[in-house]
Amino acid sequence: MSYLYQQLAAQLVNQISNGHYRPGERLPGVRRFSTQHRVSTATSVAVYRKLEDEGYIEARSRSGFYVRLRPSLSSAEPEISKPKNRPSPVTGQDLALQLVKASNQSNMIQLGAAVPAPVYLPTRQIEKAMAKANRLQRQRSAGYEFPPGVPELRRQVARRLGEIGCSVSVDDIVITNGCQEALTLALRATTQPGDVVAIESPTFYGLLQVIESLGLKALEIPTHPRDGISLQALQMALEQWPVKACILVPNYSNPLGYCMSESHKQELVALLTSHQIPLIEDDVYGDLGFSQQRPGVCKSHDQQGLVLHCSSVSKTLSPGLRVGWIVPGQYQQAVEYLKFVTNLATPTLPQLAVAQLLENGQYERHLRKTRDDYAQAVERMSNAVESLFPEGTRITRPQGGFVIWVELPDKRDSFSMTRDLLHEGISIAPGPIFSATAKYQNFMRLSCACEWNDDIERALARIAACF
Repeated sequence: MSYLYQQLAAQLVNQISNGHYRPGERLPGVRRFSTQHRVSTATSVAVYRKLEDEGYIEARSRSGFYVRLRPSLSSAEPEISKPKNRPSPVTGQDLALQLVKASNQSNMIQLGAAVPAPVYLPTRQIEKAMAKANRLQRQRSAGYEFPPGVPELRRQVARRLGEIGCSVSVDDIVITNGCQEALTLALRATTQPGDVVAIESPTFYGLLQVIESLGLKALEIPTHPRDGISLQALQMALEQWPVKACILVPNYSNPLGYCMSESHKQELVALLTSHQIPLIEDDVYGDLGFSQQRPGVCKSHDQQGLVLHCSSVSKTLSPGLRVGWIVPGQYQQAVEYLKFVTNLATPTLPQLAVAQLLENGQYERHLRKTRDDYAQAVERMSNAVESLFPEGTRITRPQGGFVIWVELPDKRDSFSMTRDLLHEGISIAPGPIFSATAKYQNFMRLSCACEWNDDIERALARIAACF
């Protein structure tokens, strides 16, 4: 014999399984649920607590209960990577640029570039914020805001970092033209041509382009799609090679989507600090976790200013704003100088607009919605890939962000697939561009942040037909 709350919980599970309530969707409030089922508030709370304990739903502070993302995939995940254990010059990244340019055509079905479709971005709020900033501060908007940048924006960034346990001051932050410039400035401040940089494998191809352009060598470290970089392998590499910097995406990495645990972050910082090696932390996806609880950052464990924390609003508000920042620690003076001699300043108007969106709460309200949207988009794309692609395909289980890393079951060259598909108006990101040594021939990255329609489904079917 089951209790009433257990019966109601089973009914609610059935509704979730049948799609009545989708991942990320808010459930009726406790009082409304009590009224609907003519039960006491205590019974309703018991129902929700049971489903929360079983992982079906999650409670959000001052917001209610929501359906959790529950991966329904039966396919396996890719295994930990096994890159070459020696530094390598980065070559061939001009091919990545060619693919990006080709995929930017208006008639292209975009599954390759990790750029969210406009439907995922608060375009109207940005337009209003830009107009307001220009109206209220017209003369200021027309001038330079030399490094370190607009103080209002730096104040908001410092506040948000403080909320996740990372105490920095307004003066510790330098505004940049997106996260890509922040990463470039960080590498320029910490390395010289010919130096060795430790990286995840696979890693974001844009980072490899920067490494190549600066004449650096990349040392790829084995990385697990669920746990992140292998600290044991990294320690062995540090003992064997003269590594000058390490650069990682600890929160919802691109392309694997993992989120490094806090203990792992702390151990990572301690390891690098013991060798006096700077850590360049790319946190551009940090606000896009599916659990709604914002993870911490490596910078919060930094005691010696050796962590250079980089981020931007390119994945959350708009890539076109080109507003990012870096907290460079002991490299502050070098970064400010390099920023100034590179392009003098980041445009003032976008800085003011972003500061306004952060201050008035619109940014956080947007995040609450877009996190759910991305979670649903990843689930939808993953399920489609599993159903369309051949048996033996492996798919990552991202904990945030909006990309998936797909391992093909045969040795089909994803580079040649990419070229063939581009001629048919379909863009994917082939695996080799995510490696300094052109590994991952039978891998691809797919962006899930696209507006889903019949064209997307047909494109995935066409990709599957290439095998």
